[in-house]
Amino acid sequence: MAGTTEVKKAACYFCHMNCGMLVHVEDGVVKKVTGDPEHPFNQGAQCPRGASAMDHLNHINRVNYPLKRVGERGSGNFKRVSWEEALEDIAARLKKYKAEYGAESIATAGGTNRTDDWARRRFFNLLGSPNVVHTSPVCWIPNFLVETAIYGWSAFDPEIMGSRCVVVWGHNPGASYLPEMRGLLEAREKNGTKIIVIDPRCSETAARADLWLPIRPGSDCALALAWLNVIINEELYDADFVENWTVGFEELRERVQEYTPEWAEAKTWVPAEKIALAARIYATSRPACIQWGVATDQLGRATSAVAQARAVLRAICGNLDVPGGDVMPGPHPTFITDVEMELNELLPEEQRAKQLGSDRFRLSTWPGYKLLNEQLERVWGKGLPAEWMCEASPPVLWRAILTGKPYPVKALIVLADNPLSSYANSRLVYEALNKLDLLVVMDYWLTPTAALADYVLPAASWLERPVLTTTYGVSDWLIASERAVQPLYERKTDYDFWRALGIKMGQEEYWPWQTNEEAFQYRLEPLGYGLETYEDFVQGVRFDFAPREYYKYLEKGFATPSGKVELKSSILETLGYDPLPHYVEPPFSPEATPELARDYPLILIAGGGFMPFYHSEHRQITRLRLLHPEPRVAINPELAQKLTIKEGDWVWIETPKGKVKQRAKLTTAVPPGVVQAERGWWYPEKGAKDLFGVWESNINACLDDDPDTCDPACGSWCTRSVLCRIAKVEG
Repeated sequence: MAGTTEVKKAACYFCHMNCGMLVHVEDGVVKKVTGDPEHPFNQGAQCPRGASAMDHLNHINRVNYPLKRVGERGSGNFKRVSWEEALEDIAARLKKYKAEYGAESIATAGGTNRTDDWARRRFFNLLGSPNVVHTSPVCWIPNFLVETAIYGWSAFDPEIMGSRCVVVWGHNPGASYLPEMRGLLEAREKNGTKIIVIDPRCSETAARADLWLPIRPGSDCALALAWLNVIINEELYDADFVENWTVGFEELRERVQEYTPEWAEAKTWVPAEKIALAARIYATSRPACIQWGVATDQLGRATSAVAQARAVLRAICGNLDVPGGDVMPGPHPTFITDVEMELNELLPEEQRAKQLGSDRFRLSTWPGYKLLNEQLERVWGKGLPAEWMCEASPPVLWRAILTGKPYPVKALIVLADNPLSSYANSRLVYEALNKLDLLVVMDYWLTPTAALADYVLPAASWLERPVLTTTYGVSDWLIASERAVQPLYERKTDYDFWRALGIKMGQEEYWPWQTNEEAFQYRLEPLGYGLETYEDFVQGVRFDFAPREYYKYLEKGFATPSGKVELKSSILETLGYDPLPHYVEPPFSPEATPELARDYPLILIAGGGFMPFYHSEHRQITRLRLLHPEPRVAINPELAQKLTIKEGDWVWIETPKGKVKQRAKLTTAVPPGVVQAERGWWYPEKGAKDLFGVWESNINACLDDDPDTCDPACGSWCTRSVLCRIAKVEG
């Protein structure tokens, strides 16, 4: 009806908070986007990204039609083709590679949760390839998997409002996740909650802390071990919980004796007295919680050791699954979860064994996944999704493409990802992408990676698709949101793409749902609301939170082989790793690589989220770019003075792997021996032939991803403790 205005309940997908939005639609056209005051996360608020939704939807540079490369790879020349032509050719080439080289010769790379990733995994399981990658080794998954090995699910749901002490560790919600920051400050104001921040920088969050521990980048493991030393030796732990619900405490007690606060002071640069004080506050302020932060997932070979020590801290202090502590939600009991949609059982054992990197990074690949899920299914009735939790190693994938070892990899489908700017060792990634026989990219934009593609396919954004939020498929709750409008031009959702390509590949019987909404409705049916359509659920129900239960282990035990928290982890031991907390120095540091430190004397932090961008996105949006037009490297004024660098100067940042430039931002927030560079930078205004300037300021070009420097359990590469030198750009 002409002139009809509807208000759609949508979810912003510009980061994985998935804040609720109300979209005002008139005659099929989006007229206004506002925050949803009834949404539990953002409660009506919008960040700059969410406020730019209409700019994103209607941007002149969006990819609107399928494009096929003409001319040399990287020439930037494409022609418009139909979806049918593109899918026919892609499917024919995939069949050819599978027949000649095996299904494992086909791989896929994904981004941060802009998609229905169960559909990607479903397609690849049916295809027969185990080679799915994300940036999961450097984002949450190492912590999640190590915690699951120790106590049978990640305690990723901190109840901040009921907590007496919150430890914000390697996380800066004051800059990256504003709803979380609001919750922290409300908890302190209403309940007197103490806030401890562990961060090398005096971040926006650290500046509001009750106690800030400015550690040396990458020394988190030393700090966690010293806390264990203090808490155990001063008997500040929860003795009843330790006695009744843990195994391995005496071995742990013996192990941590060497990790004194004085020992940790030399490693962390934090005075021993301050380390001990923080440990006492945390241990005696029960209930307390430790909030996850991405920084500790990015320490290279030290990554899983930090997660292990921190998981044990939570346990011995009695904070697991208690009100106001670190709650282990487990899977949603009735909703059909991601793992139940993936068809992992159809991937043959011989193909699982071919997963790239599974011979060395055993916790995050099929060997660990199988051990974990055996315990999870016994206790929870469901396991973890393979997507994110059981993936090939990206550094091993790039090398397999280049060398053909252990077998050839011929095709890569990139969806919601930009590997040239999001993975370490960008030059190597570039060489690998150039060597592929087939590179398919589905994205909103022509990105540096898309500029190299054989096909670029137009992706629908969040205003054009429904969103079912389930925290990567592992939460015990869900939030349903609807599409505001049908996809404009010839854009499609990722589900549409995988289904259409799957049908071309002979998978039709496994894709019974014609739309996202039909698939979501199928997943919601066991909840028993009896509603006819997915849209009815969004408008009438929208949320489903499983009843909050605490102390679930009293009835079920923990999902570990012993049924208890394994301070000495039998799963890690079975996989060949140290079962007890221990110290690991990051791969690049004055201690680990003193010869390198002579030429590269500074410590580089290459990462950290910052407004208004998210990862490598949004540089096209004018109103956002005006807020932050150029990349910035944070430098202490004392260091800048020594190097005659002034505010706003272009500065070279150099490591043995590469050299890029960013603008100097002089700030005492970083210590004199540390610099922090921004990640994700490329310049959409510079054109496809120049790969959009991806080599100018992309800090990933300076990072090493040698598998020997990666975390042995989960394959994480190092971004937070890298040796570098800087100099003013002359001329």
